[in-house]
Amino acid sequence: MPNSLTLLRLCTLLMFLAPLPLRAEAVDELLQALQPIERLQGEFQQRQYAADGDVVSESEGRFRLLRPGYFAWEIRAPDSQLIIANRDYLWHHDRDLETVTRRPVAGSEAMTPLQVLGGDSEALRRDYSVHRDEQQRFVLVPKGSGSGFRELALSLADNAILGMEVLDNLNQRVVITFSALDTQTPMTAAEFDFAPPPGADLFYQAE
Repeated sequence: MPNSLTLLRLCTLLMFLAPLPLRAEAVDELLQALQPIERLQGEFQQRQYAADGDVVSESEGRFRLLRPGYFAWEIRAPDSQLIIANRDYLWHHDRDLETVTRRPVAGSEAMTPLQVLGGDSEALRRDYSVHRDEQQRFVLVPKGSGSGFRELALSLADNAILGMEVLDNLNQRVVITFSALDTQTPMTAAEFDFAPPPGADLFYQAE
């Protein structure tokens, strides 16, 4: 079962193969590939590996992404958790533990992989080096030391994100596969508002 700290590293968050030489146009290719993806939702399967390669946890659920700046990541099994972000806050609701954690988005260096996908092109160019690996995935490497992950590898095809692989700062690897993708169903920013449920323990990080 994934713990809360691991989830927040992933969402406040790839590879053994040597990358191809860095190409200046890789970031432009990535932005061009992401540009048609205004909204995306579907199902995911997530597997986390320790630094020694052992499987630590497996989970599955649903996600929603509305660009720029909004996402929801809902784990349905084996436990029940929701990570949701809008322009103001990143929320983490652990339904089993009945806790809610909130941190401000503004001023945070530790962007999550989903925030990278939902963010703006200027921030991506400024904060990440981008290259293609031997599998033709886009690999993003943070330029600064404050990121929540070390590398992020994206597999894209047909205007959709097929999978992600994340290497975090503890050398743990998370492999995510997406399915049942939907780019047509309308979404609104209001769908990403969040109100803590009554009785939950609240932990708000400083603004």
